[in-house]
Amino acid sequence: MLKFIDPDHPFYRPLWIRLLIVAFCAAWTAVEFSNGQTVWGMIFLAVTAYAGCALLVFYKPKQPADDKTDTGDAPK
Repeated sequence: MLKFIDPDHPFYRPLWIRLLIVAFCAAWTAVEFSNGQTVWGMIFLAVTAYAGCALLVFYKPKQPADDKTDTGDAPK
């Protein structure tokens, strides 16, 4: 699958950043449609839909890796 947004990047972990990106895309879509630019409006509508799906709907944060230090108890 082709990914334009890497949701596993640490930058996208906070919810407010993901919401801000989607809100900015949606606002720009509204600007384009309000100025009568339907082609650019449709392009940014697709970008908004993709960002919303990748960053909000299908986003699954990865848990940070635990420090797995060798205690010597486990057989090797």
